[in-house]
Amino acid sequence: MPVYSYACKSCGHAFDIHQDFSDESLTICPECQGRLKKVFGTVGVSFKGSGFYATDSRSSSTSTSPAASKSSAKETSTASTAPAAAAPAAS
Repeated sequence: MPVYSYACKSCGHAFDIHQDFSDESLTICPECQGRLKKVFGTVGVSFKGSGFYATDSRSSSTSTSPAASKSSAKETSTASTAPAAAAPAAS
């Protein structure tokens, strides 16, 4: 059962209460019958292990320098055009 924090807008009375997810939010202060508001605190989230950063999901072999990727692109483009030029023309 979750714990919700409330604070009164009129008198400032703050308290915590256990409520089901299906329960309606409280709206009336038990001290002064003023209006209540839910108080949201910080959430303690801790990311541990690999897979939480963009660099964790990439292998080290895919990160190449721009000069290396340009030279490999030239090699593949010349290799793909060379067999086409050597192929005999169909009659």
